[in-house]
This record gives sequence, structure tokens and C-alpha cells, in this order.
Amino acid sequence: MQVWQQWPWWLTEMARTIVTVGIAYGLGQIVRLLVTARLARLTTRRPGDWAEVILSEVRPRIGLWSVLVGLHFAQRRWPLDAAQREDVQNVISALAIGSLTFAVAAVATRLVATHPGRDGTATQVSALTRNVIRIVVLVLGALTIVGIFKYNITPYLTALGVGGLAVALALQDPLSNLFAGIFMSASGQVRLGEYVRLDSGVEGYVLDFNWRATSIRLLSGNVAIVPNSKLAQSTVTNFHQPSRDVGVGVEVVVDYGNDLGLVERAATEVAMSVVAEVPGTLKTAVPSVRFQSFTPAGITVAVSMRSAEFADQFLIKHELIKRLHARFVREGVAFRVPPAEPAHHGPA
Repeated sequence: MQVWQQWPWWLTEMARTIVTVGIAYGLGQIVRLLVTARLARLTTRRPGDWAEVILSEVRPRIGLWSVLVGLHFAQRRWPLDAAQREDVQNVISALAIGSLTFAVAAVATRLVATHPGRDGTATQVSALTRNVIRIVVLVLGALTIVGIFKYNITPYLTALGVGGLAVALALQDPLSNLFAGIFMSASGQVRLGEYVRLDSGVEGYVLDFNWRATSIRLLSGNVAIVPNSKLAQSTVTNFHQPSRDVGVGVEVVVDYGNDLGLVERAATEVAMSVVAEVPGTLKTAVPSVRFQSFTPAGITVAVSMRSAEFADQFLIKHELIKRLHARFVREGVAFRVPPAEPAHHGPA
């Protein structure tokens, strides 16, 4: 005790601070182990599980939070006046709120990105949506920190409003794309991974929304970049809503001299074999064979089934045409190709 009292005051307070912070850090590690064990019993170990997300974001920050708690208790013994003590407490609170804000932003964006959809699978969320959520949480945290230091932000908000009007006039196109992207993401009418066709002729799978444009992967493998404002103003056909399955059909003209019963039976058997054997067909949908019209060339017959989603129809149609041709030739059915129609890229 005598040696302790002979130390300079600042060295004594530093030693006490180190001891206090060390004890707080040790208690924090114990809490971390208890929290980890508790959440580990709740988590299913899936990447999108809420307990797993919270655990992965909170665990690495407990050390910093425990150090801040130690500093909070240690500073009470420092020889500071009221103003200095308030400044120190404000700095500690600001650091704690800043760390907590980043943790909440990370948890919120990860939970939104892995939130299960109606079919139980994880819903794909665009980078734009994640960034908007992150920015909102960070802004709220920043405003809370500003409030701790009791700054009057009214003049800054006024200047920001006047300056924002000028910026909005100068950046009409970028802001138009930004808000169009936000509205498209929020509406749910076009989601990531869905197959869409625009009235401009662009069609493919939606890859992502960002602040300026939407990326669409074409069937050729290339990527089309469509400004968000153009997408919002386009007539969009979404082949994944209300369901993903798409109709697939082939039309054939058979001569009047054919036995229509034989034609129907042969076409039905071929369609059933395609449904059973070709990947991508909707197994629960029963194929149909329908005679549609009399034409100068013969009688038009349509063979229809459904594919599980848009891109599956091409292989299905390929197999259907190949097998119909082989069966009709084997059965002696006289047929021909129907008259040419304008190019059409969608399902028959």
C-alpha cells in the first residue's frame, strides 16, 4: 500500500483504469460465452437463421462494448470537472452507439437478404434495397450521436434543403433512376431471378437493381443494362408471376385423308412421353392435343404442355418436335408445317 501511495496520481489513476477495463473485458468474455451458448441452442446453423445472424454480428463486438463499459466506470475516479466529465461520457456513448448502429445495420441487411419467401426459399434482395436499409439505420445512428453532443442541426438541415433543391434540379436523371429502382424493388412486381420481357424486346433473368440501372441476363449469357426509369415506364411481362410455369405448344397441319383418331392418339402418347422423360416439364400438368381449324392445307392440330419455367421450354419443344416427326413418319401420317407467322419469342 505504501508503494501504491508513492506513485504519481496520474500513474495511480491509469493503473486503476487498466484494472477496471481488464475486469470489464473479462466479464464481457464470460457474457460472450454465455450469449454464444444460448444462441447456439436456438440457431439451426443455416446462414439465414436469425439467431445465427445475430450471433455472428454481436460476438465480435462484445469485446469493444465491455471495454467501453470499463471506461465508463473508470472515468468516475478521474480528476475532471463537470464539463470534461460530460465530454468523456459523450465520447464513450458515441462510440457505443456507433458500434451498435453498425451491428444493427449488418443484422438488418442480412435478415432481409435471407428472409424466406412464400415458397420457403430465401428471397433474393437487390443491392439497392440492402443499401437503402443500411443507410437508413446509419443515418438514425448518426442523428442519435449528434443529439448526444447537443449540436443544433437546424441550420444544417435548412442549408441541406436549399442545396438539395439545386442538386435535385441538376441531377434529375440519376435521381429519377434511383427512385424508380427503389419503387420497383419495393413493389415486388419484378424480383431478382425472375424472367421478364420488356416492350423494347429485351428479355431475360433479372440479376440486380442498383442506384442507376437494372441488370438483365439474356438467354445468350450476355447482360443488358436497363436504366431504372426506362424499366419503370416499360410494359413488362413477368413470366414468373403469378406462377413460374409456362405453356409450350407445337402446331402441325395434317392432311384431310389422315385418320384423326390415330393422329390424336399418336400425338397424345408422344406428349406423355415428353412430360415423363424430358427435364423441365411440369409433371402435374396433363398435356393436351386439340384440332383447331380447317385450312386449305389441311387440319391444324396443336400439342400443348407446360414447362416448369420459361427457359425450360426450348428443350421441351425440341424433343416434342423431334418425337412427333418420328412417330408421324412411323404411323404414316401425312403432315406439313403450318403457314409462317410473325416471329414470336414467347411460349406458344
